[in-house]
Amino acid sequence: MTDNEPNSASMPSKPATRSAITVVLITVLLDAVSFSIIMPIMPNLIHELTGEGLSQAATVGGWLLFVFAAVQFLSAPLLGALSDRYGRRPVLLYSLVAFGVDYMIMGLAPTLGWLFLGRILSGIPGASWTPAYAYTADVSTNDNRARNFALVGAAFSCGFIIGPAFGGLLGLLGSRAPFLAAAALAFGNFTLGFFVLKESLPKASRRAFSWRRANPIGALLQLRKHPRVLGLAVVLTMWFLALQAYPATWAFYTAYRFGWTPALIGLSLAAYGAVIAFSQARLAKPVLARLGEKRTSLYGLLLASIAFFGQGFAQEGWQVFLFIPLWLLAALAMPTINAMMSTRIPMDAQGELQGANASLASISAIIGPIMVTQLFSAFSGPGAAVDFPGAPFIAGGLITLLSAGLLVRALRRAAPATEATRQPEAIED
Repeated sequence: MTDNEPNSASMPSKPATRSAITVVLITVLLDAVSFSIIMPIMPNLIHELTGEGLSQAATVGGWLLFVFAAVQFLSAPLLGALSDRYGRRPVLLYSLVAFGVDYMIMGLAPTLGWLFLGRILSGIPGASWTPAYAYTADVSTNDNRARNFALVGAAFSCGFIIGPAFGGLLGLLGSRAPFLAAAALAFGNFTLGFFVLKESLPKASRRAFSWRRANPIGALLQLRKHPRVLGLAVVLTMWFLALQAYPATWAFYTAYRFGWTPALIGLSLAAYGAVIAFSQARLAKPVLARLGEKRTSLYGLLLASIAFFGQGFAQEGWQVFLFIPLWLLAALAMPTINAMMSTRIPMDAQGELQGANASLASISAIIGPIMVTQLFSAFSGPGAAVDFPGAPFIAGGLITLLSAGLLVRALRRAAPATEATRQPEAIED
């Protein structure tokens, strides 16, 4: 057997890729809808519970995202390790039903404290994309992994088309309606997954559970065993950090700067989701074939930085829409970097990798919302020395430029693993 021939006895058997990917795409789609449907109405709900203006409400929103991310940081590697041990299906199903319970708590929250409790509880299953990406890795080959990861990203983006649009419209019925609708979607998603989602990881390819890999610090330290992905992990972390400007401040920024209503905020987020979904669903294959993974990810980061700067300096609401088309390529950066990381580690460590990536995303989501909402608060409102509410997006552009430079450096050092080096590792106790 040559170095390029996989060992069929040790490699996991792959289910039919098309049907398996379709099921996980539907799961991710509904999950994203239930998450994003609450975004346009969050400023109104915080205002109802606190009576604060937009600048102060944004700070509260940042802390809500902070506690969600902190709990997710602790939970993500645990979900990844459990999916490597018991399979992807039970972990995904747990995440979905837990989301339904958490959204019900937030939808019925009588005080700000209850809203924080809901965010804390929702952080536990909040890393459901960890087993989703691991599932995708299970049923993919080196040739189609980047495209399949992009499809998962497209499904998530489609959720961000449907969710914010309906969330903004449901907000007309009251600030609680989107939360209750999100709970219903999560429970419906669980029901769908329970009946149609099949396991993707054969028992012969599973590894023993280890707390060393299941805690966030241990999961990150496991990356040291895979030096080919360390530089790319740093790039991904910076990219995640830059992206926090959107979920943390978009609703507050557009309401403050342009006077947008929840319905218009929802439609703007839906426009973003439409561009990103189209890119990841339809452009990933031809763009990757023409540019390759390295240039696709680099050009994507550079165009994203331009979008950040343009929207940060926008003076009129219509101007922010001019920069949305840049995300046709920028949207391919994250799934492409993720795919490049996936091809550089063994097959039986995919759940561990995605758990580590989720931990990196959580670190960014812990730091990012506080950073950008504090920037927004400092540069908006009556007490601001300089009225410049676009400051969070300028910060996002600078961080993205830095991540592009780090990507160039990382790609000079990293090389994909051969099929032989991607054989499953020995099971550790």
